[in-house]
Amino acid sequence: MELLHGRKEKRLHKDTGGIADSPLKICILTYRGNPTCGGQGVYVKRLSTALRDLGHHVDVVSGPPYPHLDDGVTLRKLPSLDLYNPDDLFRVPSVRELKSPINLIEWLGVSSGGFPEPLTFSLRAYNFFRGNGHGYDIIHDNQCLGYGLLGLNGLGLPLVATIHHPITVDRDVEVEAERKSWRKLKVHRWYSFLGMQGRTSRRLSHIITVSEASKKDIGGAFKIPARKFRVIANGINTDIFHPEPGVKRRENRLMVTNSADTPLKGLRYLLEAVASIRKKRKISLTVIGQPKKDGVIDTLVRNLGLGNCVTFTGRIDDSEFARYYAETTMAVVPSIYEGFGLPAGEAMACGVPVISTTGGALPEVVGDAGILVPPGDATALEKSILTLLDNPEKRDTLGRAGYERVLNNFTWRNTAMNVVDVYQEAIDAHR
Repeated sequence: MELLHGRKEKRLHKDTGGIADSPLKICILTYRGNPTCGGQGVYVKRLSTALRDLGHHVDVVSGPPYPHLDDGVTLRKLPSLDLYNPDDLFRVPSVRELKSPINLIEWLGVSSGGFPEPLTFSLRAYNFFRGNGHGYDIIHDNQCLGYGLLGLNGLGLPLVATIHHPITVDRDVEVEAERKSWRKLKVHRWYSFLGMQGRTSRRLSHIITVSEASKKDIGGAFKIPARKFRVIANGINTDIFHPEPGVKRRENRLMVTNSADTPLKGLRYLLEAVASIRKKRKISLTVIGQPKKDGVIDTLVRNLGLGNCVTFTGRIDDSEFARYYAETTMAVVPSIYEGFGLPAGEAMACGVPVISTTGGALPEVVGDAGILVPPGDATALEKSILTLLDNPEKRDTLGRAGYERVLNNFTWRNTAMNVVDVYQEAIDAHR
């Protein structure tokens, strides 16, 4: 299988030990950057740090909730109305705030059931660069793809974008999960920003994506030629995700890292598998996350009678992840689709045997270091879980293989070096 991170370290990096001869001034854009917002927030934090470690100067321009960045990376905040802030959800802006045309667009978009943040952030970013853009060599957009970014060429600023996976997949899975027509219309309204993202992405010269599966599916959904893509895998942060030899692994315990109520993550199929297994033997499941009260997952746990064997941890600190993984018998990734599959890579980095679906890019991440089953198939999950529960030697073999696979293929240093290659291509093309 071709390595996801593409080219090995190029001659420039080998000669300099990976440190840049001519540091670039890089600006990474993210319309919301907090790592708890999901994989995009993790991407910004880890990539910015890895680029810094290569000797480049990195600024991150972000809307709220803002990212937690490492020392040496500068955060530049672009405030918004922040209407999805859980501490003041859907607040009514003041008349003074609504005198700003961008704020008015944001408020009207939220009020009508849409998600205007990519558009309004891009407009604020354009205004920011009109006064502050002259010092940057390259702008790197993290899947905002708003119309405002199209003005950057006119400011003399080369632009690349990362598209992690086709969000059309999220939309289609959520539409299918809704049974009532009016709810399906609400989902379509929420995802109405996708038309803008498709039109914007087709105007870009260089697009980074994280897997061959994402390249194929994004290209099809947004009608982007394959020649514009550069496939560069994400890294896994082994400072957080690593084996814990001193922690005793428990028997018959499963673990999943999951946005519990997101249909795309497929947790319902794992819960159905667990419900069937517990009729035959003792089993427990730890879910790193928290479902919505009386939501789909919360209701399903009650209906399946799993309250005494499924534990939801809520949000945990980074320092706790390795211990949770060290205590589990195996990790399960039941996703319907993943553009990359960080949960699989993180479990492998901890030396934990992995059962994963074949949804999206997961086979590219797992390779032959885990068990793969079709997405949306509770019976296949159950069979594979039982196989590993009954075969400790195979669990040990897969755990070692996954650990080695991460160390050999998925480091943020390699990711950053390959990203810099794309930056240079875009800079050269812009001249």
